[in-house]
Amino acid sequence: MRNKINIPKENILDKAIKWINPEKGFKRMKARSHMALAGVYTGARKDKRQTKTWYASSGSADADTQNDLPNLRDRSRDLVRNTPLARGAINTVVTNAVGTGLKVQSRIQRDVLKGVLGNTEEQMDAWERNAERIFKNWAASKDCDVSRNQNFVQMQALVFRSALESGDSFALRRFVNRGQKLGTALQIIEADRVVNNNFGSDTKTMVGGVEMDANGAPIAYYISKRHPGDDIAPNYTTSRFKAFDKNGLRQVYHIYYKERPGLTRGVPYLASVIEQFKTLDKYTEAELMAALVSGLFTVFIKSESGQSLNPFQPQSETTRAGDDDFALGNGAVVDLMPEESIETANPGRPNQAFDPFVMSILRQIGSALEIPFEILIKHFTASFSASQAAIVEAWKFFITRRQWLVDDFCNPVYEAVISEAVANGFLEAPGFFEDEDLRKAYLGAEWVGMPRTQIDQKKEIDAAEKRIALGVTTISEETASLTGKDWERNHPQTVKETIMRREVDLPIAGIKETVSTSVSEENIETDEI
Repeated sequence: MRNKINIPKENILDKAIKWINPEKGFKRMKARSHMALAGVYTGARKDKRQTKTWYASSGSADADTQNDLPNLRDRSRDLVRNTPLARGAINTVVTNAVGTGLKVQSRIQRDVLKGVLGNTEEQMDAWERNAERIFKNWAASKDCDVSRNQNFVQMQALVFRSALESGDSFALRRFVNRGQKLGTALQIIEADRVVNNNFGSDTKTMVGGVEMDANGAPIAYYISKRHPGDDIAPNYTTSRFKAFDKNGLRQVYHIYYKERPGLTRGVPYLASVIEQFKTLDKYTEAELMAALVSGLFTVFIKSESGQSLNPFQPQSETTRAGDDDFALGNGAVVDLMPEESIETANPGRPNQAFDPFVMSILRQIGSALEIPFEILIKHFTASFSASQAAIVEAWKFFITRRQWLVDDFCNPVYEAVISEAVANGFLEAPGFFEDEDLRKAYLGAEWVGMPRTQIDQKKEIDAAEKRIALGVTTISEETASLTGKDWERNHPQTVKETIMRREVDLPIAGIKETVSTSVSEENIETDEI
């Protein structure tokens, strides 16, 4: 039903203007009527030249994306394969968000588990160490991969990269008994393999291979036996996998970044800049070819007799304009036939405007991808402050995507592995399966990855030291931020090294000998923080 349009009525001023000058009064009412029809936002007007041919979609999240997803995936992957800048953008995000892998640190809820797991901190610490050890051993073995090709760290990078390139990726939790301690294993599924049952059309409860209930929650996923684009042994039959098992644990992990409510399948990371990347790639190729042609030096010799006058080449090897195989070359000499001539066009390369133009486009691309220009092209020419600001802004994006991977993939996998370990008696956890609150308390975890890039490590360390002194951060937080390590795990080794160095009278970096333990005005530091 269309909204009611409120046509403006004449007010006192309108009537006065109309009485004095009917023509101006008519034009005034006409303008007011147009404004009422167009609304107050100029971007919504349809009577302006800039916007009258602008037709925007008003469909749902799935309606706007599902039909375009196959082309978006294909073009995104093609850009990553063949366009250096697009590949560099994907590599930059994967390297900074995942890098050498996200390592788990067990962080149980001690207030909840006190009296259940134990009453001392040592008992809590011991449980965390055991949980980390069990998961670390599982993650380090390639048995955690159904195909035995990758360990868990490598699978983190794979599912994340696949989600960026294709819009989403999937991991199927399987149980494979190969004689190892834990049978939980993962099978990575590419986005194209998750399709509607028998490749049918989307319905209200089935979109892009995801079967949903009335609330939009996933019930099951339909996965084709092989990739639809597999030319070796294509198989278009699908199998149904439940989203959750009988214990409520996820059986299919769907990794994607949800940008709109109701979006069932993810959109490739490069989707909004595909055209810009492709156009820039063509432009770069054209400039490269023009520079190549400009650098080729070819001499054309024209004689009345048509005989070769080339003093540098035997008559039998002379290149003539009428030959089938004729090309420009470095220092090439070509004889022309009688009455033949050649006209050349100077490409004027190198093009002085090439670099500024490309940089301008890359700044726009970087803004869309949330990667500052300096990070995108790995080129730092500005001041320390500007470079540091670019790194900090990029890190906000990287850490956001890292948390997305943790929530969609790492945490659910950790939950499945620890649950199997408890069920098999490898890890004592009273009340784990009986009480949901206790289970969540046991499964508390943090994931630590590569730290943020530091331009000046001395300044970073000095700032960290002052933050710790002020009490705004802890040593554990600063250790994770600066090195990506766990301070609690480093501390015993640090103590050991300190004792060993003292035994042989070696200096200990960062430790000052205490002269006086009394508190007085003389020994209070007054340096500004």
